Amino acid sequence: MNTRTRLAALLLCVCGVTVAQAGLFDDEEARRAILDLRQRVDSVRQDSETRSAEQASRSTEENALLRRSLLELQTQIETLRAEMARLVGQNEQLARDVSELQRQQKDLLGGFDERLRKFEPAKVTVDGREFLAEQAEKRDYDAALGVFRKGDFAGAQNAFVDLLKRYPTSGYAPSSFFWLGNAQYATRDYKEAIQNFRNLLTQAPDHLRAPEAVLSIANCQVELKDVKAARKTLEDLIKAYPQSEAAAAAKQRLPRLK
Repeated sequence: MNTRTRLAALLLCVCGVTVAQAGLFDDEEARRAILDLRQRVDSVRQDSETRSAEQASRSTEENALLRRSLLELQTQIETLRAEMARLVGQNEQLARDVSELQRQQKDLLGGFDERLRKFEPAKVTVDGREFLAEQAEKRDYDAALGVFRKGDFAGAQNAFVDLLKRYPTSGYAPSSFFWLGNAQYATRDYKEAIQNFRNLLTQAPDHLRAPEAVLSIANCQVELKDVKAARKTLEDLIKAYPQSEAAAAAKQRLPRLK
């Protein structure tokens, strides 16, 4: 029941009471009763109006507070959206940066591997022997052999001596001793030639050029007029390498050595 309905019911009650008691009270008492009832009605109305005003005020404040809360929430939502958009943009940029770095790293590693392969030992085969050799080592051997083939025997000696000093344990060493000995034979340095042919035989007695080295030692001994030693060397050649071409040549030369 709302306020107006309660007031109307109260007035009806007042009127009913007033009429019923009209005969019991005199006019003065009736007026006092009416005034009293009116004051009570006014008090009730004022209380009702005050409560309504307070409720309205509270509702207004609550609505205002709610509107401010909604505005703040909306502002926060917009801020979060903007932050999310910024983060998405950053993530996309980071993804592009990572992709670019990965590409650069791949290119860098590829270039590094390529440069590294230039310095890594590689398999080579020389005079039937396979071994690992550094790029510089192979280059120096090929260069020394090229000098020999040009007929520059003095230059070839220097080149092979330098090669053997730089790479004393090289797989090229036996072949280098062979060509060094031949270069020395060509320049009539027979004693040194013999020594280097023997170096080959000591390091690699099964070397492809070992029979030729033994035959070359015999040739050097002949040039040194040491026929006895030459005959012994040829006989040893035939025994050690009977199936070689050098052994066949030794068999032909032995009868001529006296």
